[in-house]
Amino acid sequence: MLPSLTLLLACQLAGELAVRLAGLPVPGPVVGMALLLAGLAVRGSVPEALARTADGLLAHLSLLFVPAGVGVMLLLPRLEREGPGLLLAVSLSTVSTIVVTAVAMRLLLKWTDRRAPDAAPEGEP
Repeated sequence: MLPSLTLLLACQLAGELAVRLAGLPVPGPVVGMALLLAGLAVRGSVPEALARTADGLLAHLSLLFVPAGVGVMLLLPRLEREGPGLLLAVSLSTVSTIVVTAVAMRLLLKWTDRRAPDAAPEGEP
């Protein structure tokens, strides 16, 4: 388990270093995850020890929300003040994401000359 945790943290560190050195507007852990994914793709499989460690971390993922909950409680007055703006921003971004995804999907379906399964005319399999 320790070597697997070391690998995960090394990938995160590499991602942080890459972001800081290159000035990328992406979180370091995201770049680290991409590096891990690239390494696993080159390897062709996920080592059993790494899979067990990842499963163990995912099983306790809810514990990572405790600091966020404490932060929300500490900043509750500010959240009350700025809540309507946050709600509007989250709502608009969610709707726009759904719309952009739908448009992109339609364009990709046209581009690949494929039809969605429910778009087949009646009588055709």
